[in-house]
Amino acid sequence: MNETIRAKEPRSGFGVPSVFTKPKQTTYKNRALYLQVAQSKTSETFALLQSNPQGLLEEEAEEQRAKYGPNAIAQDRMRWETQLRRALINPFNILLGILAGVSYSTNDIKGAITLGAMVVISVTLTFIQEFRSSRAAEGLKKMVQTRATVLRRRKEEDKEDLICQKHEIPIEEIVPGDLIVLSAGDMIPADLRLLTSKDLFVSQSAMTGESIPVEKTNIEESAATKEVLELKNVCFMGTNVVSGTATGLAMRTGGETFLGSIASSVVGARVQTSFDKGVNRFAWLMIRFMLVMVPFVFIVNGVTKGDWMEAFLFAVAVAVGLVPEMLPMIVTVNLAKGAMSMSRKRVIVKRLNSIQNFGAMNVLCTDKTGTLTQDKIVLEKYLDVSGAPNDRVLKYAYLNSYYQTGLKNLLDVAVLNHRELSKELEIDRIYTKLDEIPFDFTRKRMSVVVEKSNKRHILICKGALEEMFKICSHAEVGRQVVPISDLPVAQFQKIAQDLNDDGFRVIAVAYKDVEASRRADYSVSDEKDLILLGYIAFLDPPKDSATQAIAKLHMHGVNVKVLTGDNDRVTRKVARDVGLNADEILLGGQVENMTEAELCKAVEKITVFAKLTPSQKERIVRALNSLGHVVGFLGDGINDAPALRAADVGISVDNAVDIAKESADIILLEKSLLVLEEGVIEGRKVFGNIIKYIKMGASSNFGNMFSMLGASAMLPFLPMQPVQLLTQNLLYDISQTAIPFDDVDPEYLDRPRKWEIGEIGRFMAFFGPISSLFDYVTFSVLWFVFKAQTPAMESLFQSGWFVEGLLSQTLIVHMIRTRRIPFIQSRASWPLIFMTATIMAIGIYVPFSLYGSSIGLVPLPWEYFPWLIGILVGYCILTQVMKEWFIKRYGYN
Repeated sequence: MNETIRAKEPRSGFGVPSVFTKPKQTTYKNRALYLQVAQSKTSETFALLQSNPQGLLEEEAEEQRAKYGPNAIAQDRMRWETQLRRALINPFNILLGILAGVSYSTNDIKGAITLGAMVVISVTLTFIQEFRSSRAAEGLKKMVQTRATVLRRRKEEDKEDLICQKHEIPIEEIVPGDLIVLSAGDMIPADLRLLTSKDLFVSQSAMTGESIPVEKTNIEESAATKEVLELKNVCFMGTNVVSGTATGLAMRTGGETFLGSIASSVVGARVQTSFDKGVNRFAWLMIRFMLVMVPFVFIVNGVTKGDWMEAFLFAVAVAVGLVPEMLPMIVTVNLAKGAMSMSRKRVIVKRLNSIQNFGAMNVLCTDKTGTLTQDKIVLEKYLDVSGAPNDRVLKYAYLNSYYQTGLKNLLDVAVLNHRELSKELEIDRIYTKLDEIPFDFTRKRMSVVVEKSNKRHILICKGALEEMFKICSHAEVGRQVVPISDLPVAQFQKIAQDLNDDGFRVIAVAYKDVEASRRADYSVSDEKDLILLGYIAFLDPPKDSATQAIAKLHMHGVNVKVLTGDNDRVTRKVARDVGLNADEILLGGQVENMTEAELCKAVEKITVFAKLTPSQKERIVRALNSLGHVVGFLGDGINDAPALRAADVGISVDNAVDIAKESADIILLEKSLLVLEEGVIEGRKVFGNIIKYIKMGASSNFGNMFSMLGASAMLPFLPMQPVQLLTQNLLYDISQTAIPFDDVDPEYLDRPRKWEIGEIGRFMAFFGPISSLFDYVTFSVLWFVFKAQTPAMESLFQSGWFVEGLLSQTLIVHMIRTRRIPFIQSRASWPLIFMTATIMAIGIYVPFSLYGSSIGLVPLPWEYFPWLIGILVGYCILTQVMKEWFIKRYGYN
């Protein structure tokens, strides 16, 4: 699309980045069709779109699918060729390729081959792991399917007649011509022309950036409307139903939709997460460091040795030694392994990079129902306004829940569990539904209008107490209808408050007779002058595991805050039962009247927030984020979608409404804080192993620079030939490939961790010189003990430092991977032990091998190895001592 502007957030559904779009009339190829369909009468749209008022036959749907393909838009699903190209083209490989070309052009064939081998190994490992991880991620995503309700015709068994039936199918199977049934909470799965609608409000923020929902109707458009997004009777793929109900005819699916045309132009252009930024900052830190140090090494060697070509080749090898070639592969393997481990803990990762944010999360905002409570709501009481049991209250509540077609929540399910009422009320014989006024989060109520067999029309409404009291002018006491003004309203309200204090969720039920002549077209304006009938009270006890899970999260540095639309009394009871501080509760009305500064101050200290609207939840999440917290939000409802998108990591559950699942980064297959806590720990393990590699590489490379500079200035020959240095670096890089399979100390998991580039730089500057110190000890031993002082003895000197340098670099893996004493208090995983031991053995063997002799190395005298052991032991002891001092002084991130 022209003039497509990336939004900072939110991400839209279907894996497509959100965009603010200013479409020009000529940019969308289906514009003419949409305008024609929108301006046609409802009855004419079926012919235009080759459909049927009763829905498509399954055979017709298959033909359409074969013609138009699956209902999927452009996403970051890459072909293997693209993945291979991405693995090849990164700053490190480009640099290595340039250096290999330079080596080849200067007849350093061995150096060019070694550099080429490094590129091949890096690219191969990165490609294999990214390919595997992308396939694994796709498999995990398929475990969380978004579905839609369609109307299709099929033949009954042994009959010729066709019947129209509702089917729930994956959105990928929807085709042009399908009839789609919509209700609150649904993601709109294709571009639709509305056929029927009832109080339908749709959020189009993913398309337009406007947060206010727009009303949609099935009335044909006038010819004056020219912009596609302004069509009132067209709903667009990727938007979502906020309230109301509708049926629509699919006009276009997949890449042919309006969203599909946008997605094809922006796919792959994701906003960088803090994780991406951290990796990139480190990579460029090392490259900038190299650009400063390498010319210095080149000049020192050129001046002291007089051979500028040799100095240049050596500087090239030094440059390679500073490049963290394995970083892309290490990151990819860690994230993929973490995603698979989390899936075994019933946590599905939709975006790999969200794993780090999951581990770094230090504030978790969660809803109440189903997370802190058992999510098994039971209708316990049905009382009249005086608090006495009353069956009529239950019967009217049952009629209301039975006839509503919108999103049935757990309260409706609990009411409908009284199935005996269906027979007792003779619903199908006595009652006929005329209309409904759907639920929305502003009114916090919903109504149905029914006609009894005696032609009496009744509007039955149920909803939140405060909202219901506003629209009731009378109350039923016994069988008498009395003006509310003549009754002790405070006493009635206290009955509900007492139930709230006992943990009950209370809903009011009201009704009124309406004029029999009004057969249809009821609206919110009819919800007035109602008769309050009574209350229905539900109980959703706290989960036994919630207290334990919250304690564990607190122990791991995650503060839990409750953000709910429920009333404060029920919320306070549940919060206290699970161990949260609910002495002070902030209500939605108070949030609304706060400035940003006041809200930021409040959210830092308050744990429980109640009576919140969706936008207020989002404001609280953003306020916490602005204070520097890494915020997770766990929710499963329509009203949670804005907060899910605003959070650093959005978390939902498999049985959530479509919009919540599509807004989330991570899906829990079980709505439990215990499951979530296990996922947090796994995220911290992933981050811990990535940081290990970065600290090892940074400190080792920094130390090598000090060693190279000193040796270059003092020795009459090169401390190591370029090809020797490249071989050493290649072996060291291979030893790091097992880091993703390493264990992480429990104390590292006790609090959230996030990128601290300053801390990494401090670590590099502190531990790098320690390795240089023992390099200089090695130089002294080779110079004074083994008399490697002349160009004739340079091979012995180079062989000795080759082995010591490789072994010390490999040992540092075990020293830095833990804050404990390595090998004694904390042992690496067996894959890492095997890999490092193997590389150390190869490093010792190389000078004795034919390959070693071909690159200028010579067998080392056996007398050298006791010195080598002493140097390595001393290095490990000093590193451990200084590590403990460093941890006390700066901590250990």
